[in-house]
Amino acid sequence: MNFKFFQTPTPQLIQEYAKNTLAEHIGIEFLEVGDNYLTGRMPVDNRTCQPMGLLHGGANLVFAETLGSIAGYLMLNPKEKSCVGLEINANHLKPVKEGWVYGKAIPFHIGQNTHVWEIKVTNEAGELTCISRLTLAILHQPAILKGRIP
Repeated sequence: MNFKFFQTPTPQLIQEYAKNTLAEHIGIEFLEVGDNYLTGRMPVDNRTCQPMGLLHGGANLVFAETLGSIAGYLMLNPKEKSCVGLEINANHLKPVKEGWVYGKAIPFHIGQNTHVWEIKVTNEAGELTCISRLTLAILHQPAILKGRIP
């Protein structure tokens, strides 16, 4: 599958547009924008853990949907289309208690009306801790982002 982003902003620009959002609140950082993938990291701390001290499964889903949704948006011409999450699922494979988790969103299917993204989350040792699949609905209307990613 040889999909390429329509837009290729820097990770710093994406980070700037994430200000005052859930991604900023829980500490998600964007690391790399490739030709067709987006990577980032999320801290495992009091913002992202459940009461037993483990990374919260919901935080994994927020992380996965953030990476996949932004990556999906980068595939689109924002003057013509936008996207929203339609469905997400995840398998939490290994607990994480501290440090950072790293995620990489790669396209599985890029269609006219839907995208499907695979997001793998790993711990600092590179071990797979969560795998997620995100389906995006493609809206055939320009994005209205109120000061976010252009």
